[in-house]
Amino acid sequence: MSDNNLPTDYDRIRDDILDSIDEEIEAEIGDALMERSAKRTTDDGGKIGRKEYFASLLKLQLELVKLQEWVVANRVKVAVLFEGRDAAGKGGAIKRITQRLNPRVCRVVALPAPNEREKTQWYFQRYTPHLPAGGEIVLFDRSWYNRAGVERVMGFCTDQEYEQFFRTVPDFERMIVDSGTILLKYWFSITDDEQEFRFQCRINDPLKQWKLSPMDLESRRRWEQYTKAKEIMLERSHIPEAPWWVVEGNDKKRARLNCIHHLLSQIPYGEVPQDTVELPDRLHSDEYKRNELPQEVFVPMVY
Repeated sequence: MSDNNLPTDYDRIRDDILDSIDEEIEAEIGDALMERSAKRTTDDGGKIGRKEYFASLLKLQLELVKLQEWVVANRVKVAVLFEGRDAAGKGGAIKRITQRLNPRVCRVVALPAPNEREKTQWYFQRYTPHLPAGGEIVLFDRSWYNRAGVERVMGFCTDQEYEQFFRTVPDFERMIVDSGTILLKYWFSITDDEQEFRFQCRINDPLKQWKLSPMDLESRRRWEQYTKAKEIMLERSHIPEAPWWVVEGNDKKRARLNCIHHLLSQIPYGEVPQDTVELPDRLHSDEYKRNELPQEVFVPMVY
């Protein structure tokens, strides 16, 4: 601090960096409390350390920013599908990918259940408007593979619709790839015990109870049916143009890092030259006088 107790530029820069790091720590604190509160009998010797995790994550996020700049500069289209069981860690990986990116470039699509009109459409019709245009990255938090998973297991589609999906999805994805879109498909895999543990943690955490829908609870009961549906899905929709990639998800932190690292390795992005940015001088006018706002419009300083 300076002699007059005002923060220096160094102090302000340091505080801004620490604030950014605090946001990431806040995003992780729920996982840390969950692991600490649970009396787990598994060997945690293979767990990645928090210091190593944050250092690796920040490096990967820097590469994601470079990827974003390359996508925009070259008008590239990128679509990434995230599938997996409930509580497998898809949302956490998506959050870390988007955390430092421009939401106008990288957006998340998480569609609700189809309405009555959408149920009568061509099955892929509700997804196609969300596919990326040039200079965009789209992350699908669940995708058209709902038909191969939840719709099949829960009986929301007929056998005929199910078989028609597998007959048509390879051609649909080939059309996406042929249009110049980079299409990546990730399945987040966790064990039976790990899903049960994560569900119990959500039940006991008032901040996460909203994540457990009746459908999620039913999926827990039908674990084996979902396993069979997953195996059929991976076998019948794994095509050279758009193969499946399985992310081992029992360790959330490793799963996030491995997924991001792999995603980056699948796209031939490069460094985009950036113009030097200089902050212009602010214009001053002797005639300008700032008007005082009435005190009642300010948010109360409770904290």
